[in-house]
Amino acid sequence: MKKINLKYEILPDHDMELCRDLCNELMVYQKSKASITPELFDTMSFETRMVPSVYKALHNFIVVVKDGDEIVGYVYSNISPKEVYSNEFATFFDMNSVDKEVVGCLSQFYIKKEYRQYGVGSTLFNMSMNWLREFVDVEDYFIYVSNGNDDALEFYKRKGFSVSHEILGGFITVLRSKKVIQS
Repeated sequence: MKKINLKYEILPDHDMELCRDLCNELMVYQKSKASITPELFDTMSFETRMVPSVYKALHNFIVVVKDGDEIVGYVYSNISPKEVYSNEFATFFDMNSVDKEVVGCLSQFYIKKEYRQYGVGSTLFNMSMNWLREFVDVEDYFIYVSNGNDDALEFYKRKGFSVSHEILGGFITVLRSKKVIQS
């Protein structure tokens, strides 16, 4: 069995490029799981998903996990104006249901399959939630799970998030927490 040496590293925004390959792997993975309009993933990539999100956010939190020098997982969370979540693609939640002007979002989360059994997901999740808790002006936290990704959906529910609603005909399930769950 291969010896693993996992290290967690918080990246500054200008190093988001280090997530390119895994972000693109995430889009391929999501498409492979999807049963509702999987072709929507054909236009989704690092350039169309992560880059615009980082630039629209007020605050970003990017963590990579490395085994030696190889990046084997990442999480990207942000604090953004709630209006960012109403665009030409979709309206992700009822704007009137959010009292504050900003929301927290665990936006992207991916771990290579062979590293999913070492607690990496829980560590990245906890790091994100701890970061999100630092923002006292945020009361609403969202996670968006693509259809077919039942493992992710169950993971977030075990962590205390609840299904709020679906958008785009079930393409995305919206999970919500009014306060960050202590994990």
